[in-house]
Amino acid sequence: MSKSAPKTPPEALRKARRIVVKIGSSLVVDAATRAPAAAWLNALAEDLARLRAEGRQVIVVSSGAVALGRGRLGLTRNARLDEKQAAAAVGQSLLMQAWETAFRPAELVPAQVLLTRDDTERRRRWLNARATLEALLKLGAVPVVNENDTVATEEIRYGDNDRLAARTAQLVRADLLILLSDVDGLYTADPRRDPEAEHLPLIEALTPDILAAAGGANTQADVGTGGMATKLEAARIARSAGCATLIVSGLNAHPLQGLLDGDRATLITAPASPLQAYKSWIAGSLEPAGALAIDAGAATALAGGRSLLASGVQRIDGRFDRGDCVRVVGLDGGSLGVGLAAYAADEMDRIRGKHSGEIEGLVGYKGPGVAIHRDDLVLDPAQ
Repeated sequence: MSKSAPKTPPEALRKARRIVVKIGSSLVVDAATRAPAAAWLNALAEDLARLRAEGRQVIVVSSGAVALGRGRLGLTRNARLDEKQAAAAVGQSLLMQAWETAFRPAELVPAQVLLTRDDTERRRRWLNARATLEALLKLGAVPVVNENDTVATEEIRYGDNDRLAARTAQLVRADLLILLSDVDGLYTADPRRDPEAEHLPLIEALTPDILAAAGGANTQADVGTGGMATKLEAARIARSAGCATLIVSGLNAHPLQGLLDGDRATLITAPASPLQAYKSWIAGSLEPAGALAIDAGAATALAGGRSLLASGVQRIDGRFDRGDCVRVVGLDGGSLGVGLAAYAADEMDRIRGKHSGEIEGLVGYKGPGVAIHRDDLVLDPAQ
């Protein structure tokens, strides 16, 4: 971990520029009325607006659709899978209405984003989801992400949105994942059962002892059944992507402002930055599907930290799709690095040697102005 990496929860929040905030059903939905917890949502919206005013980008991952839908349809918690899917279909519109109502006074614009596991694990869909989220952030909206439970083909399990939040953080290369929970962090044991349990404010490695400290589900909350184990699994996913995680109590109003004011929480650090982790993944986990041979001028530009322009590409080898890993080589065949192609092989062949302004006319749509963006490129050590 970098020496400058945050070591306290308030410092982690102050330093983060792109933040994913996950909210569980037990916070979004009032357990007694089965209606949205309007006052709490309004307070959280004020916290989010304050972060936005400070120049931070925020993505919300919100549970609650199934719980709200069950309340509207009069279903029990032991509903069948098809009934849970029906509840999700009814509840998702209610959930977005609740966020729209909460965001309006804070002058925030919510944008519904429904994802499935394939959207974060299949390469082309991953690229499409990332592009959508990036566009929403650029336009000033606040994405409100939820799992697309209505079309889920396997059992809807608690914890999916913890993992979905981590995958979302990975997707957008977030600096910080905040998991709002019903407890104020990780303890050496379940504090509801063991009054001697000690709070752990800082975790720098997810050791077996730390993982063993995760308790079971919160059976006291009627609308949420998840536990600390799913949150540590989410933190592990986020950590591998260079994203730190905060486990924070959301039981009080203004939980994010409370963090800055020193409320108790657990910080799980990441060993690298999101960009470093992303580039390590490109370099070490992906098998190149083809190659781009570039001229000497382009090679010099890459060595200087620039993106690879189509004008520098002289030859295309192999068959690959947009977003596939390709090797970058010199005209002599010597390896220069690897990167993610911004265009498929046939499109790349059309735009090679051309200037950026010509690309749209050659491929038929407005795409990236580069062949490989510098953030998606890893040069060989000698370069």
